[in-house]
Amino acid sequence: MFSTRIDVPTEQRKPLIELLNNRLADMIDLHLQAKQAHWNVKGPSFIALHELFDDIAGEADEHADTIAERVTAVGGEAEGTLAVVAKRSKLKAYPLTIKTGLEHVEALADAMAAVGKAIRAAIGQSDEIGDADTADLFTGISRDLDKKLWFVEAHLQAPK
Repeated sequence: MFSTRIDVPTEQRKPLIELLNNRLADMIDLHLQAKQAHWNVKGPSFIALHELFDDIAGEADEHADTIAERVTAVGGEAEGTLAVVAKRSKLKAYPLTIKTGLEHVEALADAMAAVGKAIRAAIGQSDEIGDADTADLFTGISRDLDKKLWFVEAHLQAPK
C-alpha cells in the first residue's frame, strides 16, 4: 500500500482496496460486454441499439476510471489487466453466438443488472468499512447503471 494523507486508517483501506478492485473488474468486464454487443448487433433496431450499447460501454469505461482512481487515492494499486479482470469479475461470460438485437439486449441487461447488484452491495460494504466517500462514489455509479438498464430493458417491455 502506498503512503497517503487521506485519513482512512490502514486497516480500513486494505478491505476497501479489495472491494474497489473487485468492482473495477466487473466494470471493465461490463465495458467489454457492451462493446461486444455494439460491434455485433444485427436487426431492424440496429442503429438505435448500436449507439445505445456504445453509450453504455463509454459510461462503464468512465466508471472504471473513477473506481481505479479511488483505489490509487486511498493508497492502493488499481488492478485492471485482462488477467486480473478475468479472475475477479463475477459476470457471466458474454455469449459469442448471439446476433439479434433482442438477444444482445437480454444479455447486456443481465450483465448490467449483475453489476448494479454488486455495486449496491458495495455501497453498504463501504459504509461498514467506514468510508462514506467510496459509498458515495458507488451510489452515483448505481444511479447511472440503473438509468442505463432502464434504457436497455425498455426494448424488452414493448407489447408484442
